[in-house]
Amino acid sequence: MTLIDQTDALFFGQTGLDKDRTREIVSNCLNGADDGDLFLEMRHSEMLAFDDGRLKAATYDQSAGFGLRAIAGEADAFAHAGELSESALRRAAETVSSVASGHAGQLALAPEAGHNKSMYSDLNPLAETPFADKVELLQKIDAYARAADPRVRQVSASIAGSWQAVQIMRPDSSCYADIRPLVRMNVAIVVEQNGRMETGSSGSGGRFMFAHYLDDAMWQAEVSEALRIALLNLESVSAPAGEMEIVLGAGWPGVMLHEAVGHGLEGDFNRKGTSVFSGRIGEQVAAKGVTVVDDGTMMDRRGSLTIDDEGTASARNVLIEDGILKGYMQDRQNARLMDVAATGNGRRESYAHLPMPRMTNTFMENGAHDPEEIVSSMKKGLYAVNFGGGQVDITSGKFVFAASEAYLVENGKIGAPVKGATLIGSGPDAMSKITMIGNDMALDRGVGTCGKAGQSVPVGVGQPTLKMGGITVGGTEAA
Repeated sequence: MTLIDQTDALFFGQTGLDKDRTREIVSNCLNGADDGDLFLEMRHSEMLAFDDGRLKAATYDQSAGFGLRAIAGEADAFAHAGELSESALRRAAETVSSVASGHAGQLALAPEAGHNKSMYSDLNPLAETPFADKVELLQKIDAYARAADPRVRQVSASIAGSWQAVQIMRPDSSCYADIRPLVRMNVAIVVEQNGRMETGSSGSGGRFMFAHYLDDAMWQAEVSEALRIALLNLESVSAPAGEMEIVLGAGWPGVMLHEAVGHGLEGDFNRKGTSVFSGRIGEQVAAKGVTVVDDGTMMDRRGSLTIDDEGTASARNVLIEDGILKGYMQDRQNARLMDVAATGNGRRESYAHLPMPRMTNTFMENGAHDPEEIVSSMKKGLYAVNFGGGQVDITSGKFVFAASEAYLVENGKIGAPVKGATLIGSGPDAMSKITMIGNDMALDRGVGTCGKAGQSVPVGVGQPTLKMGGITVGGTEAA
């Protein structure tokens, strides 16, 4: 059974929609438009949270709905409903057809079908793992963490998952479908020593279901990492301040690349000329050796998709190659207006949102240096292994990021862990200051969520160990 057949059973076999009449409505309301589609979605979501030795919260939600849009030039007409019925669809069609009234557009060609093999095709809702097993899992995490060290004072653990089915229908009657599981686990531990209390946390996830975490090795790894960070923080000293050499660790520190560079490479910002990278294709925008890729085809990764939310097959898109800007990430509308191909980056939070250019899994490729060689080359600086939150201004490229795990380095030796360090700079400037690239590229552990224009979508980030010169560090002690 194909994905289309599977999702047909959900959207037309169990609802108030008939597929043939739906096709007719979609075709009629998009007559004269440049582009448009019907996005059908069904989602199951579940979350359990354990705190202070007991289950504190448990939620389950099931939703279904559609979003219908028509595009004429730069204008969008969009209507959505939280019900799958013909009457709701006809009301939506009346609304969106207005944008094409009097417009003599030629409907854009549909995405190429059959390019990607379906990554996730099982109709496997969250009930596959019994509720009691999920509660027992959280109980085990709590007991294991408390027994691991006498300094543990509090343990919080949560597991959340969603299962999403989508089908995209175009006015030429072509259809595209996807099944998207997603699970995430988080563990936070508070420790106390000599009156000082510190916290450590760890999380992971990906496009699989809850059974993945029933393996003891999987959840024990999260507990051990959260405890390691908490105990490390007990030994931390105040962060220095000033301009200094920085080494970024592999994996999750790629969130700085995502924020400070990735958003600036999304098509809408560049079409409007509001990105620091606008109009710079073919130019040197980063140090030689820097290659940045956005890849939505990686199996089980949090940002991966068989197709994007417009039906375009996900792809491996090279954005920067050896420091040269090669292209932007595109949805269909911005690609058409810029006269380039869509790249499989049209994403939306749900049926109630319009798609826009968004990242999937964005990372920097390997260089030639051993990570130990990079750290040992530092005279005096900061080794930032992990990051917390951060923010960036797309127009200027300026960023601020908080390091959640960082160490002082002097004469190539890793010293004390520090707290309160923030990295301050500009994305393009930081990319030009990369002097060494490691050979240890790693992706994050599957916890990334990206916000843009009020919408959140799951993403992945990654990079090898990197050395940068002359980055400003905000701290509490003079360097």
